[in-house]
Amino acid sequence: MRDARLNRKLVGAWALYDFANSVYPAVIQTAVFSAFYTSVIVGNDTGLGDLWWGRVGSVSVLFVALTAPLLGSIADMAGIRKRMMIAYTGLCILGVSMFTLLEPGDVLLGFIFAVVANIGFEGALVFYNAYLPEIAPRERRGWVSGLGFAVGYLGSLVGLVIAFPLAVNGNFDLIWLSVAAFIALFALPSFLTLPEGEAKASVREATIAGITGLRRILGEVLADKQLSRFLLAFFFYIDGVMTVILFSGPFAQTTLGFGAQDLIILFGVVQISALIGALGLAKPTDVLGPKRVISLTLLLWTIVSITAFFVTTKTAFFVVGVIAGVGLGAIQAASRSLMSNLIPEGKEAEMFGFYAFCGKSSSILGPFIFGMISVNTGGNQRLAILSLIGFFAIGLVLLQRVEDPTQNKT
Repeated sequence: MRDARLNRKLVGAWALYDFANSVYPAVIQTAVFSAFYTSVIVGNDTGLGDLWWGRVGSVSVLFVALTAPLLGSIADMAGIRKRMMIAYTGLCILGVSMFTLLEPGDVLLGFIFAVVANIGFEGALVFYNAYLPEIAPRERRGWVSGLGFAVGYLGSLVGLVIAFPLAVNGNFDLIWLSVAAFIALFALPSFLTLPEGEAKASVREATIAGITGLRRILGEVLADKQLSRFLLAFFFYIDGVMTVILFSGPFAQTTLGFGAQDLIILFGVVQISALIGALGLAKPTDVLGPKRVISLTLLLWTIVSITAFFVTTKTAFFVVGVIAGVGLGAIQAASRSLMSNLIPEGKEAEMFGFYAFCGKSSSILGPFIFGMISVNTGGNQRLAILSLIGFFAIGLVLLQRVEDPTQNKT
């Protein structure tokens, strides 16, 4: 049994990585680059930008989904979890830096650079998340997970503050470079502090075992009734959440007329509410159990989607964004906490690789559906966002079949 006390140095270094890399979803995926790519690089009057941006999300998460279980298994066996996290982070930094080469009309080039950056960002999270069971005992994981996301939202907010004056002056290349530098600088302490893990085999041996063991991993997941039930529910509801993150910027810009500065302010406010949600529900996640917190936030996300369909003013969308932010912080932290409590000890990276497989493979469907609805209805993003309700509803129903191990105390 793990010591219930926390190693503050390790927890702090782990959380600081979230501070570093969270600037990417805030500035690149949501507030600035998503709108820049859809409107400036592609053009989005008829929904074509939405279609290409949906392809960016689908292709990148498909790659991570297909490789995460194998790479997670290799990382566990060869003891190279931290090295894998560093490599993927470097790939993200490289992809973002390449955005400086883009000009209007560079649709395919922008697609390639964005896919590379997304793969780096999403891939690094597999190995980052796998540290949670190692640095926190079960009864503290809800709090530590919430702390990580809260610190991450703070990093997002700082990144948006840096991006705002640059966007006002149209210095988008400096925005991309500042994001790359931000990630590199603040990820460094975690790379220097977090443990690498014990090597049980060479990388070559681990790779061979990982390739031949994918069937074994799938069998272990399917044999664990509670783990498989949770991952199936997670598959559906996280798809809705990730699609909202991916398309909230283009929706605000195209449908509601938000400018670059408006988007940065909007998502800066959202980061604050998400920080509050992650921290405010961190302790309840340990007390009530992550399953209950996820269920409540899925009801909240359903209401947000319905409300967004009817919103016609910027002010109203600001209010919707604040409410969504609270749910965003809570559902991500609680999901990671519940997953960590269901994983057998010693299989952290391997099982978080499968967790990423479920989350990322599901995220192919949502962006694809959103983009297809938008382009086939002449750019009607309201109908596209309404389609996400189904993902939340299915996930909520399936989640009720999961037994929360934190609530099965005798």
